[in-house]
Amino acid sequence: MAGLFADDSEQIDRRTSRSICDAVGERLQQSMRPEPRLPTHLEQLLNELRKRDLDPH
Repeated sequence: MAGLFADDSEQIDRRTSRSICDAVGERLQQSMRPEPRLPTHLEQLLNELRKRDLDPH
């Protein structure tokens, strides 16, 4: 890991660093959003359909 800090000739300023951090944070929030849950009634109906699909009769 020391190799990462050995060449400091390409430093970035605070403003650029902050912009990069903000952009990464925004993308992480977008990609990690929880999936919205269906209303309980719809979940129950879907579960009933799954049961019927598995029923051999």
